[in-house]
Amino acid sequence: MLQNKIKNAIRDVADFPKPGILFKDITPIFHDQQLCNEIVSEFAERVKDKNINAIVGVESRGFLFGFALANKMNIPFILVRKAGKLPYKKIAYEYDLEYGSAKVEMQVDEIKPGWNVLIHDDLLATGGTAEAAVKLIEMQKGNVAGFAFVVELEFLRGRDKLEKYSENIISLVNY
Repeated sequence: MLQNKIKNAIRDVADFPKPGILFKDITPIFHDQQLCNEIVSEFAERVKDKNINAIVGVESRGFLFGFALANKMNIPFILVRKAGKLPYKKIAYEYDLEYGSAKVEMQVDEIKPGWNVLIHDDLLATGGTAEAAVKLIEMQKGNVAGFAFVVELEFLRGRDKLEKYSENIISLVNY
């Protein structure tokens, strides 16, 4: 079963990025190309009837499966990056973190008005970054068709923040 394969590949790292946090490290998944292909195929199967025009990948691990999924579906892949990393004209959205704030950006004119866009990131935690990606899509008059995450940390309740944008939230593994 795919869920078990993913869980077996994920490495727990204690006290990262700070004491008291148990980090779910997905990088070992990338040593198993069969598993990577299964993950991309599972996402593609689950969204095949959603009429998706583009995939938005959130920096940085959202780029990995997000690009592979867009490639498999033969649709555009669009980057959401931390501030100051994109060279062309861009739009930005600033959001609050537990301690401080963060800003993400997307280049202008990447999303056509009315496009149905799937947001992908490796992990759903509080939902703040995914919600920021929603705001960038909405600024360009796109529609959020759903979300695709490899891992969801249910105890952080990020899904609650995202359901107002789309009930189509895919998580392959839940903790």
